[in-house]
Parts: sequence; C-alpha cells; structure tokens
Amino acid sequence: MAGLQDATAIVGIGQTPFAKRLPEDEKTLACRAVLAALDDAGIAPGEVDALASYTMEETDEVELAKAVGFGDLTFFSKVGYGGGGSCATVAHLAAAIATGQATVGVAWRSRKRGSGPRPWRDTTAQLPTPAQWTRPYGLLRPVDEIAMLARRYMHEYGATRDHLFNVALACRNRANQNPAAVMYERPLTREMYMTSRWISEPLCLFDNCLETDGALACVIVSRERARDCRHTPVYVHSAAQGLPAQHHGMVNYWNDDPLTGPAWTAARHLWKHADFTPQDVDVAQIYDAFTALIPLSLEGYGFCGRGEGGAFTEGGALEIGGPLPLNTGGGGLSEAYVHGFNLINEGVKQLRGTSTAQVPGAATCLVTAGEGVPTSALLLRN
Repeated sequence: MAGLQDATAIVGIGQTPFAKRLPEDEKTLACRAVLAALDDAGIAPGEVDALASYTMEETDEVELAKAVGFGDLTFFSKVGYGGGGSCATVAHLAAAIATGQATVGVAWRSRKRGSGPRPWRDTTAQLPTPAQWTRPYGLLRPVDEIAMLARRYMHEYGATRDHLFNVALACRNRANQNPAAVMYERPLTREMYMTSRWISEPLCLFDNCLETDGALACVIVSRERARDCRHTPVYVHSAAQGLPAQHHGMVNYWNDDPLTGPAWTAARHLWKHADFTPQDVDVAQIYDAFTALIPLSLEGYGFCGRGEGGAFTEGGALEIGGPLPLNTGGGGLSEAYVHGFNLINEGVKQLRGTSTAQVPGAATCLVTAGEGVPTSALLLRN
C-alpha cells in the first residue's frame, strides 16, 4: 500500500441527473456518466484500458466498452457487497495503474433503485446463508437490521434521536445548497423529523436514504499523467478494504462486539498508510444509507472514542464551519442514493474547490463506503 500513496489521481468525474424515476435504462445512464467523466478529464474513450464497478452492477464491462468505444482492456474488476464496494472500485484501479497493468481507469455505478424493484421482493430465490438466520424472523430489509444495531447503540451509549436528527439535518442542509440534489430547496425541521412515520423503529423516514435513479463515474490515471489533465488532480493518498473476523452482514451476530463493524478493520489499514490523521481531515463524505451509520463510522475511523459518536454530532459539528463538515453534496440521505458513489465525486469537488457547499481551504477528505457490510475507504488530498 505504501507504493500506492499519491501514485494515482482522480482527474474526471461525471454524473447523470438524479430522480425518483428516469426514463433511460441503466446501461444508457452508465454510458452517459462515463462519457461525462472522460470529457471532464479531457481523455478520449479509446484510451481507457481499465474498469472497476460493483458485483451488483447490471451493466457489464463488455456492453459498456462496446457502447462507449473503449480500447483494449487490460484490467477489469468488480467489488462485492453493494454500498461497501464504492471506494474499493477506485482502490482497485489505483493499484492496477500504479503497478503498470493499465493507464486510464474508469469506475462507475448505474442504478435504478428509485423506479426499480427491491432486492428482497423475490421470495422464490434461495436465501444466502446469513439471510436464512434473519429474514424468516422479520429482519427483511437492510433498515430492519440497522435498526437493531441502532437500538443497541442507543441502549449502551445513551445516543438519542436528536443525535440522529443532527445527521439528517446536516445532510439536508447541504442538499439545500446543491441544485443537483433530489432534496434541493426542501428544508428539514426537527418537528418534521420527530413526527415522521417509523420505517423500522427507532429509525424514521428521515433516517433512511433516498431511492434514486442515476449513475456516476470517475477517471483515474497516474500521478504523472494527472498533471496534464484539465483539473487540479485529486490524489488517492490511501485506500483500504475491511472485512472483520466472524462478520455477519449488518447485524454482526458473531462478533465479540457488534458495534465494532467493518469500519474499524478498514480504518486500521487506511491510517497505517497515511501521512495524516483523523484530526487532519478537512471534510468527510461518510456513507449514510441510514443516519445511525454515521456515529458508528465516526468512532470506527477515529474521530472520537467508543460511544462518543452521538455526542460528536452536537453543536453543529457536522455543518460547514464545524469540526468535521459532512456529506457536503447531501449524501445518500438527501442528494441521491447510488450505492455511495456520489460521495466519491463530492470528495473530488471539495478538493477541486467546486462544491456547492465548499469547505474553505479543503485539502484532505475521507470518503467511506457502507458500514455494516464488508467495506472500503479512501483518503483523498489535493
């Protein structure tokens, strides 16, 4: 990993519009996002020789390569576990480029979650082994599983719904500044939050991410080539994946402590290969499929101690001007939910100085993938 430090950079980002329902299919959305990212970088499609996406991505490499007009591909990979795979797509491409397996990499995610079916709807499919221990007993959706962790966290450490509201509010406030966000110009108040319907107690409507159609992509090249691209390079300073011993998707039944999830494993590796610490992070894009994941991640990545994640959100800590401005495009809660890829692109915007909610002088950014599942993370710097 030391050989990867700042060896590559993200030089192009692209996205489609976000909405509850878009008319295009996932392949078309993927192509548009990828072409936008390449145009942003000033790189022709025929120069792309590496791809990375998610195992859950419906648009495969062959179809994308033909439709967009890539050259010969010498590296391609897919990362598992849905939202846990976002940052790892960039990490895989960074490793391929740094070791000479490729020169121009594209990572992407295209999804029609807003207008498409829910994965748990198919009751005829054989359940994977972990789900056989949960779904027949009522933990049908991811929100049900995270609600169990949230309840235990609140019980053990005294976190409250006000702490979860702080997370939801910070994300909504940033989305209100972002014209591309689904929740643009749609303010959230404490009364709205506290009186909203339960989705899976103690998580209410506003504790849950959006359901969105859309696609995003980014382009990664070597440090040397990045200097000649159109924008200020955003360097991949450190990257990590994390799957803790005896992990059991989301609920962590077999761990000694269910509240020390994959973030803790990824974080140890991430910081080991970094030249700066959590206290040096100017802005964070932390995976927010559910508000409860934020306190867990704040602890896992070292911004506060065990049990202090709830209290960390107090006093505007996650707002612009606070100690750790969070999810400055609105995140999965209020911009769009495309398995966390928008957090990567927003991190790039912050370090370019082009975010709609710019943190003054931002030079370092943490981006994380989904907590509760095998995960990944990036440290970016300009």
